[in-house]
Amino acid sequence: MSALVALERATVGYRGRALLNGVDLVVDPGAFLAMVGPNGGGKTTVLRSLLGALPLLGGRLVRPRPVRVGYVPQRDHVDAVWPFTAGEVALMGRVPGLGPWRRPGAEDREAVRRAMATVGIEHLVDMPYGEMSGGQRQRTLIARALAAEPELLVLDEPTNGMDPAAELATMDLLRALHRAGGLAIVMVSHRLEAVANYAQALAFVDKDQTLFRVGSLEEMLRPEALGALYGRPVAVREFEGRRILYPVNGAGGAA
Repeated sequence: MSALVALERATVGYRGRALLNGVDLVVDPGAFLAMVGPNGGGKTTVLRSLLGALPLLGGRLVRPRPVRVGYVPQRDHVDAVWPFTAGEVALMGRVPGLGPWRRPGAEDREAVRRAMATVGIEHLVDMPYGEMSGGQRQRTLIARALAAEPELLVLDEPTNGMDPAAELATMDLLRALHRAGGLAIVMVSHRLEAVANYAQALAFVDKDQTLFRVGSLEEMLRPEALGALYGRPVAVREFEGRRILYPVNGAGGAA
């Protein structure tokens, strides 16, 4: 089965200034890829380039066929004073597929109902978006993306600013969506700990180190790959079935 989208030897950047060169990245159907790196390291630039929202400075963006994409922006970039209910925000996900002069109909509202039920907020359909908690807003934005019935769900820092419980709940939701079948997920996070127990593949991104490296979860959690990202030895241990990462000193103990 062909890739949904790919970058081939891509140069990504803004206004003619390259941030990263030689970026190779393939997103296959059913993938779960997390791009990880420091804040300001270029992750969102790569993501926008992959979506075609940012023109490449070199290389190729390959899309073998049209792909339905659901996009979840950073929650902090969405104005919390929107005078809309959660249901109205989720309905926005149907707009790109309506075509000119067509208003949302029963089919669109049913798609929104299903999306909100999938993320567990169907009962909040009439709640003002501005009155929701951070976790509820995030689920509303995910429902908006799912309402488009995507093949590829793309999320930019979906757990940013969340407390540990809300972060865990959001990642559990994404895993459930992925396991339901057919949906590929690409997400950006600056917290490797947030994705190490969920993603199937990782891409390490840091423009200041001219670093772009992608591989399977097992490959990217090896000491050499982790050291390249963090600039120091990092160990991975399992505790109660979950991976935990921590820096180590030269003798191999916790730093």
